[in-house]
Amino acid sequence: RTEKHGPVMLLIERDGDGALTTDPIKTSYSPAAGTAYVSITNARVPRENLVGKAGMGFHQTMANFNFERWAMVCTGNRHSRMVLEECMKWALQRKVFGKPLIQQAVIRFKLAEMAAAVETLHSMLEDLTYQMCKMTPKDINRHLAGPIALLKYKQTRVATVVSDNACQIFGGRAITGSGMGYVIEKFQRSFKFQAILGGSEEIMADFAIRQAMRNAAGVSARL
Repeated sequence: RTEKHGPVMLLIERDGDGALTTDPIKTSYSPAAGTAYVSITNARVPRENLVGKAGMGFHQTMANFNFERWAMVCTGNRHSRMVLEECMKWALQRKVFGKPLIQQAVIRFKLAEMAAAVETLHSMLEDLTYQMCKMTPKDINRHLAGPIALLKYKQTRVATVVSDNACQIFGGRAITGSGMGYVIEKFQRSFKFQAILGGSEEIMADFAIRQAMRNAAGVSARL
C-alpha cells in the first residue's frame, strides 16, 4: 500500500540480499500447496515490477475470485464423486456376518444420501457453467458472483456429508493410509481445505445472500 495510490500489486524478486524470505509451513495436505511464512524486509522494487495499474491491487486480487471458486467446486465435487465410487465398491465386496455390506439398509441410505448430494451439486455446477460460457467476465462478476459463492458453500457442505458417511462405511479402513482405505483417509484429512481457501463457508453464504438482497432491493412484493 502506498500513500499516493493505495493498494498496489508488486512482483518482488528473490535477489539473494535477504529482503524476501520464505519458511515452509507444514499442512495436513501436502507440501505442493506451497504454504509458507513470507518475510519482506527493506525490499526495493523497481517501477517495472508493478503488476497491472497502481491503486488497483485489491481489485486485481478480487477479480480472479469467481473463476477460482468455480474451479474449486469442479475439483472438490469430483473428489466427492470419487469417494462415493470407492464406497460403492467397498460396500459391494466387503462381507459382514456372511453378507455384503450393501445388504444393510443403513449403508444403502448413506450411499443414497451421498449420491443425491453429489448429483444435485453437479447439476447446479453445470447450470452456472453454461451461464458463464455465455457471459463476459464483467457480466459474470456482476450477476454470478453471488450464485458462485453459494455454489462453493454448497460444495463444501456436500464434501462434509460425503466424508462423514464414507468414514462410517469404511470403518477402521477409513483411517489407514494404504490399501482400499487410502482414498477415504486422504479425503477426510484434506476436504476441509475447500471450506477455507477461496473464502470460508460463512463468508460465502453471507456474500451470496447480500448479493441477492442488493438485486432484490427494487423489487416490490405483494403483502
